[in-house]
Amino acid sequence: MTSMSYRGRLAPSPTGFLHLGHARTFHRAWIRAREAGGALVMRMEDLDPDRSRAEYAEAALDDLRWLGMEWDEGPDVGGPHAPYEQSGRGNLYRAVWQSLRDGGFVYPCRCSRKDLAAALRAPHEGVARADDPEDEPIYPGTCRPVVAESSTDTFSAMEPSGLNWRFRVPDGEAIEFVDGNLGLQRFTAGVDFGDFLVWRRDGVPSYQLACVADDFAMEITEVVRGADLIKSTARQILLNRALGYPNPDWFHCELMLDEQGRRLAKRHDALSIRELRRKGARPAQVLAENGFAKR
Repeated sequence: MTSMSYRGRLAPSPTGFLHLGHARTFHRAWIRAREAGGALVMRMEDLDPDRSRAEYAEAALDDLRWLGMEWDEGPDVGGPHAPYEQSGRGNLYRAVWQSLRDGGFVYPCRCSRKDLAAALRAPHEGVARADDPEDEPIYPGTCRPVVAESSTDTFSAMEPSGLNWRFRVPDGEAIEFVDGNLGLQRFTAGVDFGDFLVWRRDGVPSYQLACVADDFAMEITEVVRGADLIKSTARQILLNRALGYPNPDWFHCELMLDEQGRRLAKRHDALSIRELRRKGARPAQVLAENGFAKR
């Protein structure tokens, strides 16, 4: 990391109140940006139209500031890469999708969630959400075309909305990278992850596409996030390669677990920053008692 060029980001998803695990990861990102003497970008990842709420976005900004964090660009302070809400960046995402389509890297998928569930789940297993970056199952290839059909001409008249679109992974290729916190990582395309969604039939780009598009457009040099998203890095490396984008550095933080050893989620309302504040906790107490990095 060089002091003059470092650009990090905070990327909360306003689908609930931030919990201690979110806050600890964001605090680590803030520390790394400040130690590098670089810039920090606040980006609100509000693509989910069903769960994103303005009140959660406002609470995230307020709670992070309460913990002592600040940022150099964002929805509340402006900056050269506005808008800083993903819901307002649709033109960028469509342009990136078109580049992938024109390059023959993606194909349309007509499978419904019911189709995918029937093809993918074993008896008595739950159904994974196909648009969730944390648990996207390996696609069985139902709609995957043969290589000869994956051409610009085949899909030239099509628009992204109305169909799912998947990125065709290079089966058998090992994707390796060195994580700044967890060391060497290796995932094999077609084994550890399969053809993944880049666009949903309801007109919403996937986490993978939006993240890559924004990190490049906002000139992010290091991505700091939770270890539950480390496999997404392999997918995003493939997207960066297809689009001709440089890879940022990666730094995945250990997850905070509850008493049963499960990672914290937004269902843990009692451990939300908002609830801790309501109960009278002070910022210094929250930082000291929950393993936050020290500057």
